[in-house]
Amino acid sequence: MTTTITRFSRRGSFWASAAVLALCLWASGAPSVLYPSYAAEWQLSSTVITTIFATYPLVLLVGLLVFGNISDTIGRRRAMLIGVGLILVSGALFAIAPNVAWLYVGRALQGIGTAFALGAASASLVENNTSSNPRLASSLTTASTALGLTLALLISGTLAQYAPWPQQLSYIVLAVLSALVFAAVYRMPAQTPDARPAWRPQPIRVPRGTVRVFLVSTLSVALAYSVGAVFLSLGASIARDLTATTNLLVIGGLLAVSSVMIGATAIALQRIHAHVAVIVGAVLSIAGLGVLEIVVSSGSIGLFLLWCVVGGAGYSLAFMGGLQLIGRLTRPEHRGATLSALYLFSYLLQALTAVGAGILATGLGLAASVDIVAPLVAVLAVATGVLALVDWRLRARAAVAVA
Repeated sequence: MTTTITRFSRRGSFWASAAVLALCLWASGAPSVLYPSYAAEWQLSSTVITTIFATYPLVLLVGLLVFGNISDTIGRRRAMLIGVGLILVSGALFAIAPNVAWLYVGRALQGIGTAFALGAASASLVENNTSSNPRLASSLTTASTALGLTLALLISGTLAQYAPWPQQLSYIVLAVLSALVFAAVYRMPAQTPDARPAWRPQPIRVPRGTVRVFLVSTLSVALAYSVGAVFLSLGASIARDLTATTNLLVIGGLLAVSSVMIGATAIALQRIHAHVAVIVGAVLSIAGLGVLEIVVSSGSIGLFLLWCVVGGAGYSLAFMGGLQLIGRLTRPEHRGATLSALYLFSYLLQALTAVGAGILATGLGLAASVDIVAPLVAVLAVATGVLALVDWRLRARAAVAVA
């Protein structure tokens, strides 16, 4: 007896793709709350903790470099199934990790899984958007990733603090969620692009005529990821020092303020002009980094929360605006590869920021690390805002000339 699987419509595929994005960020953020407890139990330095964190973007970089174009050839659904399956395995490895080496392996699997899933899911959102609002895909991408990160921080903190198996249960939850998302993606229509050669690794290419907007978009997303790297690699330690608590739910709750702000901003301002989003995101990122400087010198928990709010809004607008710019100018047959190239360069900067911040924090302390890293990220924010303004003006002039 043959069982027929009911396939999702475009709307169902849209939401399944959003679930993949949320899962990717859930997986990336799940260990963040647990880093202090790993450090205490296994006597790990800040350098080791941040290299564990950075293993994810570094492996993701290699994955994007090799497999960035794969969803354009084998289809979005197949690429997402591979990625979600690898994330499921990573959750199982984290749950049984007996020592720090397993954490590196788990983060590596998360990275390669996200390399398969991220570009494919982002492209699938654009292609299955049934709304009249073309900006909905980039807005929901931002909101989905923020939701995944928020739930990871809160649920991981709650389970680690109050449930049995504090370093295992949150990863069991991650594995179960991965299985559910895998089942949802499996129900998407099977679709392989027609008349395409067999997949093979290809060098990074940017479609002709989109180089300038690709640069602006990539810098904007890279800015968001660099701000996020400072937050996720050092945020738990800063929150622990400010509150003088080891309660992981409190630490996770404080960190979740930023991700809640990311999602709220994306939903509230989903119709904002892409260039405006990038420019305002850059300005808010600079402001957030300034607040962070004051936080580490003053020890104010109120200013820490302000940093979460301002930095979260800046992250949201920079990320959303960058995706809007590139998403509307790429053709479907190149969309997966182009988005993967954007994520590749963005995660490269995130990894450099995370590793640099961790090494400086170990050698010089948290305050000195922030004093060095924050101005460097602020320079990236200035460059992003200026280039976005230049691109906006050039496009306006070109539109007037055509008219």
